[in-house]
Amino acid sequence: MKVSRNTLIVNLRFMNSALSRLYNRVYDGTICTDGQYIYFDPIHILRLYKRAKEVPTHSYLHMVMHCVFQHFYVDIEKVDQQLWDIACDIAVEAVILELRHKAVLLSDDSKRLSKLISIKMNCKYLTAEYIYRYLQDGALSEEKLRELSFLFQFDDHSIWYDSDDSDDNDESDGDGGEGENEPDPNGSNRLDQREALRNEWKAVSESMQTDMETFSKMQGSTAGTLMQNLASVNREKYDYTSFLKKFAVMGEAMKINDDEFDYIFYTYGMNLYDRKMPLIEPLEYKEVKRIKEFVIAIDTSGSVQGELVQMFLNKTYNILKQEESFFTKINLHIVQCDSQIQEATKITSQEEFDNYLAQMRLRGFGGTDFRPVFEYVNTMIKNKEFVNLKGLIYFTDGYGTFPDRQPEYNTAFVFIEDGYNNYDVPVWAIKLILQSNEI
Repeated sequence: MKVSRNTLIVNLRFMNSALSRLYNRVYDGTICTDGQYIYFDPIHILRLYKRAKEVPTHSYLHMVMHCVFQHFYVDIEKVDQQLWDIACDIAVEAVILELRHKAVLLSDDSKRLSKLISIKMNCKYLTAEYIYRYLQDGALSEEKLRELSFLFQFDDHSIWYDSDDSDDNDESDGDGGEGENEPDPNGSNRLDQREALRNEWKAVSESMQTDMETFSKMQGSTAGTLMQNLASVNREKYDYTSFLKKFAVMGEAMKINDDEFDYIFYTYGMNLYDRKMPLIEPLEYKEVKRIKEFVIAIDTSGSVQGELVQMFLNKTYNILKQEESFFTKINLHIVQCDSQIQEATKITSQEEFDNYLAQMRLRGFGGTDFRPVFEYVNTMIKNKEFVNLKGLIYFTDGYGTFPDRQPEYNTAFVFIEDGYNNYDVPVWAIKLILQSNEI
């Protein structure tokens, strides 16, 4: 195991911090990692070495890549474990095969490469998330899935889904990743360490991505899949619900205000008048922060897909219609625009929003110019159509002409992108990039 790690450090210098992050621990099983330790059975390692001296080194790199891409941070209640395991293994092996270092080359790599070529024809990117979605589509039979698992699996993933934190029977070989300050495995619960570990590996991934920006230029196409995976794991993740609520304003809602209710006078009156007349009753209104005035602009140029527009509007509506987010009376404008305003609809209630979604038709499909929407909104403000406009969200593919000046209201451009492009927006605008599966 020490030789495997040192071999990788010599051959993959840009992975130094990642390779030095893990500690070795002996256990009764095969080989696996939880992001802090590499657990291995010495007999299993010797059997791997007997097959070929490159196999333990390959397995070591395989597990380190799982950590760099944070594959073991997964919601076990929402993911199909079999498919996720296969997807993660394929993503890691795609990177290793592309790097083509002789220290990890195996005799059966050609079989894996053949399968990867077939998968690449159906997957835009060879990241775990994309491969998982491809496998979820059900295009492959159980027999084909088992074949993929056999070909690409180099470690045991069961520890990823194991909430049991009792490791008392494990032994350490005393060889720490970065020195002798090995963490005490019994000092804190494994679940409590997960967030700290995640932050550590996030820092490692970001550092690797920075190094790889130079490395990839030197190596040409041999680092492409690794860069895709690093871009995927380091991409900013957003909760669209929380993001949308940033545009809320304070207002009164008909709701019992328990926070300002004085229970002392209430109970005193009930006791004094034989439970017939409280001296004070709870307030029937409450100051809450909800969305009241808002603009949703939709880019209807030829490059924007109608299905994604519908998904985006449905997602936005499902958030807004929640009691906590939506005032009963609202002032919402939905504007369709390509190079000019194609349709502008005012919505004042949930019922009108329902009707709009049921009858909505996209109009335009020309070029892209963002400026007409801002001119329209500015005209509405001058005409007193808005009292306190908090913000505008513009759904687009990002390729168009932006206004020269910052508007008086907050503006966010939302991009739905299945790749990892970093769109340019004006300095005054908020940029939000979502994957299609996130809406």
